[in-house]
Amino acid sequence: MFDLSGKIALVTGGSRGIGKAAALLLARQGARVIITYAKDETAARQTVEAIEAAGGAAEAERLDVGSFEQAESAVAAVAKRAGKLDVLVANAGISIDGLLLRLREQDLDSILAVNVKGALACAQGAIKPMMRARSGRIIFVSSVVGQMGNAGQVAYAVSKAGLIGAAKSLAREYASRGITVNALAPGYVETDMTAKLEPAQREAMLSAVPLGRPATADEIAASILFLASNEAAYITGQVLAVNGGMYM
Repeated sequence: MFDLSGKIALVTGGSRGIGKAAALLLARQGARVIITYAKDETAARQTVEAIEAAGGAAEAERLDVGSFEQAESAVAAVAKRAGKLDVLVANAGISIDGLLLRLREQDLDSILAVNVKGALACAQGAIKPMMRARSGRIIFVSSVVGQMGNAGQVAYAVSKAGLIGAAKSLAREYASRGITVNALAPGYVETDMTAKLEPAQREAMLSAVPLGRPATADEIAASILFLASNEAAYITGQVLAVNGGMYM
């Protein structure tokens, strides 16, 4: 099951956290993986080396998904170079927290540019080769915050909720071409981003999770693998919540 042999997969933000775990797992299942990174070339190279050491095929490419034109053209170029693009995991994202009264316009612009416009730009670059192949998987990594909201994260919540709307709309637009589009909504995950939380914030989040623990990046990656697989061919326009019961 979940065999991706011969598939080409692109994972944005693949140098760490959920993106890295997804890249490693997709490669383990046979996909040739291209990861993108914004700044940390060393971490991206380490991810590629880990995939290659396990017998997989991977490459890394620097990409600022906050630039719509650059993101769209980079994804299209990857598909042209590889001959096709089977899977797009739009994972790259940033978070700038704060109450609405303290929200700066430039912070809102930055979050929307990366989390929403960047994801849509990558999808735009992927759609044409997927349409030609009459097959494809697009997976937007959203968040439980986009479903339930969270005080102090209004801009982040807006961006992640936007990905859910995008997934549903694109699913309707391209289902006839054999392309599925879904959103994944992780809850509290142990990543570099959540490691910066204060102890009180961590306890507050854990108290809201019925399973009583955060997810690992590998657990989120497993859900990405499922949505990327042939076994998920009849699933489109959906939000797969992987949150330990945090939001039901």
